[in-house]
Amino acid sequence: MTTGARVPLRFFVVTFAWSWIVWAPLALAGLGVVQLDDELQALLTFPALVLGAFGPAVGTIFAIWTLDGRAAVATFLRRFASLRFGWKAWLAMFAVLGAVNVVAWYLPELFGYARPPMLLPTALVFPVWWLLMVFLGGGQEEIGWRGYIMQPLEERFGLWGGNVVLGVVWSAWHAPLWFVPGSTQASMPFVAFTIGTIGLSFFFSWLMKASGGRPMAGLMVHGTYNAFIPLFPTIATYADPSQVRWWLHQVLLLLVGTVFLLRVARSRDRDREGRS
Repeated sequence: MTTGARVPLRFFVVTFAWSWIVWAPLALAGLGVVQLDDELQALLTFPALVLGAFGPAVGTIFAIWTLDGRAAVATFLRRFASLRFGWKAWLAMFAVLGAVNVVAWYLPELFGYARPPMLLPTALVFPVWWLLMVFLGGGQEEIGWRGYIMQPLEERFGLWGGNVVLGVVWSAWHAPLWFVPGSTQASMPFVAFTIGTIGLSFFFSWLMKASGGRPMAGLMVHGTYNAFIPLFPTIATYADPSQVRWWLHQVLLLLVGTVFLLRVARSRDRDREGRS
């Protein structure tokens, strides 16, 4: 279903331009197009990955500023001050994502696949690691994805279509990272990754609505998802064409996300019936 609502395309243009320009030197070095000294590349990789991940935030600020004015930017940013998500949102972001990760991490062991060890030095550092993921390790993307562009996409393409589009665009935005040596994406099957981003888009949409539309919930849930990855590793960072755990993880995300977005759709159907 489409509604005819306008989607601010300048958001996507600036988002992709910022991130891909920042990541381009590393990706081109990975492709052998340019040569970077090994020490320089090691020095640049982490800050470039973090800085590039602010692309959706930069795209959001640009779109709001040019469409609605500087005052609208301040109003938008003030919305991130609230952490009053409600217990359902807080519980789901840890319990659901944690359970999916644990199942994908453990289940293949029953079929003969060796379980990869935890990548964190100790589980005691998880709270600090979680905060880093929320603000610097991927959560910052949600200033744009769920904080800004999700609603226009849902209004334009409907609840399901909008989040499928967002999941595909979100996946494509990561594309240069497949050519960056040492990036996590370099070991991921791209199709599986896209399945997962669609599933996460479904789940994140439900969580945003369960939180009362508070955009900080997007940063929290994205950071939580990323924080669980080294705690219960499902991606083999060595050459392994099967990546059984990762495929299982991403398919589970799609199934779980579908269940949660169905709850949103059914709730909306009941509301419409109640008004008719």
